[in-house]
Amino acid sequence: MPDLSDQESTSTSAIPLDATGGEAKARFAKAIEEAKAGATALGKQAQDRAGSYGAQLTEQISGKGSELVEGAKVVGESAKELATAYADVGKTHASDALSTLGRFVADSALTLDEKVGEKAGDVARGAARSIHEAAAALESKDLAQLGEDAKAFVRKSPGVAIGVAAFAGFVLARMFRSGSED
Repeated sequence: MPDLSDQESTSTSAIPLDATGGEAKARFAKAIEEAKAGATALGKQAQDRAGSYGAQLTEQISGKGSELVEGAKVVGESAKELATAYADVGKTHASDALSTLGRFVADSALTLDEKVGEKAGDVARGAARSIHEAAAALESKDLAQLGEDAKAFVRKSPGVAIGVAAFAGFVLARMFRSGSED
């Protein structure tokens, strides 16, 4: 460690002291001013660096945000395609179920002819024909057309639509409730 006593003696001997110490005060004030200027320069440099880091961080965040948005778009498109595929499968199953129901009602028409009467059989045959036509119409339309048809039906008959929705909800609830008790 250097000997500071030598430095002190040289530095104090270089500074002439007057009776009031005015020159020492002036040098001290000058040193304070230089320290303030240095602190201001350091503060400015720190602000510049912080601004630079902030700009880099903002750029990185916006880049990540863009990546996330693009990823979300890809996932959304994939989900849309998957939902469309499932809806097409559901439409096919519904059409098949209606066809099966139509055949069942048509087969029941002969039994109704024998047991209840010919009028009941004719009503059953008419219902079977209507069910087959509905199945064929369902199969022939795409999902967009079915959506438009549903919207038109709801606008035309909102009360019936609410009743059908309530009935369908009741049936689905009963199906799920009976399935969960097994």
